[in-house]
Amino acid sequence: MAKIYPIDLVKAMSQKVCTHSDTYFRRNKITGATFSGKMCNPYEGPASERQTAVRNRFKAMQAAIRTRIAALTETEHDKLWAEYLAQTDIGSFYGFCYHKWNSEYDASGALIGD
Repeated sequence: MAKIYPIDLVKAMSQKVCTHSDTYFRRNKITGATFSGKMCNPYEGPASERQTAVRNRFKAMQAAIRTRIAALTETEHDKLWAEYLAQTDIGSFYGFCYHKWNSEYDASGALIGD
């Protein structure tokens, strides 16, 4: 399969080209790789019960993980930061922590095993 090298203009883009566009661009901050995608037929109706439950869990998880990051000691934070820098899949430290700790929380956002 051929490799595609985007032009410099596309390399510098992030998010939408304009508000009317349905083409999105994302750039990995670490690797510099640029990705694009197109949103086809987005759902515009009201949120279902399942969507609302997922949103509520996400909000609870965000709060729990922010609290957990704030409670880290300096050595724990440095160790976690080194793990974050060693990977290239996730572009933010917070996102890395969310991905790493996601399975340790239940549906209400409470830490499992507490």
